[in-house]
Amino acid sequence: MTKVAALVSDRPVVRKRDAEATQAAILAAAKSHFARSGYEGAFLRDIAADAGVDAALINRYFGGKDGLFAAALKHSIRPHAFHDWQRETFAVEMAKMMAGHAHQDMDRTHAFQFLLRAATSPVTAPLVNAAVQERFMGPIRAWIGGPNVEARARIFAAVFIGLLVERLIRDEPLEGRERKVFIERTAAVLQSLVEA
Repeated sequence: MTKVAALVSDRPVVRKRDAEATQAAILAAAKSHFARSGYEGAFLRDIAADAGVDAALINRYFGGKDGLFAAALKHSIRPHAFHDWQRETFAVEMAKMMAGHAHQDMDRTHAFQFLLRAATSPVTAPLVNAAVQERFMGPIRAWIGGPNVEARARIFAAVFIGLLVERLIRDEPLEGRERKVFIERTAAVLQSLVEA
């Protein structure tokens, strides 16, 4: 090996910067920390360490903890999911999902835990309320439509959130007859709320 080749091979590999991937890693770590520790208990240095980045990048991309929290909140509520629901089948599909294990989709579980924790903090509850109105209630009202949509959407949201909490607490899938009855009754309740 020549001296030049030896020098080149000993140089550290320079990684190409990927801002989008870095921001995604920071957001994923932030959602996990906010879900686990709440706004007050989540520290930027820990989030940065889990994302594998320097903490200064959080300030650069998100403007600090408040901006990071707002971005994590926005990414935890997926309003586009409602567009994929088919009115004829969604109630049964949703009931089957609620009868399953809470941890079958860890991203959704973490997102929901994050929202629950944030909703109970006096610091972050107003932010959660604003985000839920814009990114959850608005799309539900648009999807449900029809008369008395505000009341029907609010009841739908309450039932949906209650089912998520029950599934999270249960922490195991339902089986046998209980699963069958749960799916039938839950689907009937959900379907009744989307019919005008």
